[in-house]
Amino acid sequence: MITRRLLCAGAALAPFPLAFPAAAQTSGPRFPPAFLEGIRQEALRAGVDRGTIDAALADIREVPRVMEQARNQPEFKMSWETYRDRVVSTERVTRGRALLAENRATIERFAGTAGLPPSVAVALWGIESNYGTRLGDFEVVEALATLVHNNFRAKFFREQLIAALKIVSQGHIGLHAMKGSWAGAMGQCQFIPTSFIAYAADGDGDGRKDIWTNKVDVFASIVNYLRKVGWRPGLRWGDEIPPGAQGGAGTRIVRPAGAGGPAYATTENFKVILRWNQSDFFALAVGLLSDRIAA
Repeated sequence: MITRRLLCAGAALAPFPLAFPAAAQTSGPRFPPAFLEGIRQEALRAGVDRGTIDAALADIREVPRVMEQARNQPEFKMSWETYRDRVVSTERVTRGRALLAENRATIERFAGTAGLPPSVAVALWGIESNYGTRLGDFEVVEALATLVHNNFRAKFFREQLIAALKIVSQGHIGLHAMKGSWAGAMGQCQFIPTSFIAYAADGDGDGRKDIWTNKVDVFASIVNYLRKVGWRPGLRWGDEIPPGAQGGAGTRIVRPAGAGGPAYATTENFKVILRWNQSDFFALAVGLLSDRIAA
């Protein structure tokens, strides 16, 4: 069984994609001037230009729905079979095959040089945002500021807030177009801001890394992430083996349903997927969905 944990892909601690609330948000009170001044000074030290800071902090308000989400994340247990059937659904496989065929040339531009099967990139895209259809509806700067001000993992989310301001300052996305989850996971690959800065890529050479609306940048960013964290060309993520079988050298056996259930002999590339999201369930789902899309 697996217990759902907090966070978002890119920092990636959540074994199941976060549910996004309805788009309508109720504005809360303004932030205290002293709090905003602290953010302003930290952003300036980080190299964010004054114009971006002024625009971002001018009329920023708390977002009550953010703290509702943060404080009411459901703890629930899910079997491997239930998780697999939900995440690697027939519908998602069928849609993934169609989208791989539609976008193969673009994906292979990036995946080919990294030795990455295109279906792996499509699988991550499908699991993170349902192929770009679920991106989140919170304005990221306001959401992150709300978390910081309410001292909810304040150190971590303060780092994300400053990174988000950098992204706007660099011209990759407009302030109010930077939408994401309540926890700041952004775009079609659901990168948190620090992961965006480290791994997002400009796939079409227009000077922007637009993981919200530009599929070329989305695919380039997914591949760049996996390449940078150590994807090994020509090596599979793993394979299912008989429950009692032993793995070979360099493999790790994963038994998501415990003894007697299915077993998978996983490789170093499975560990790479775990860098995206630290959950065996998630990494297995990516591998299985990739295989089924490619079949």
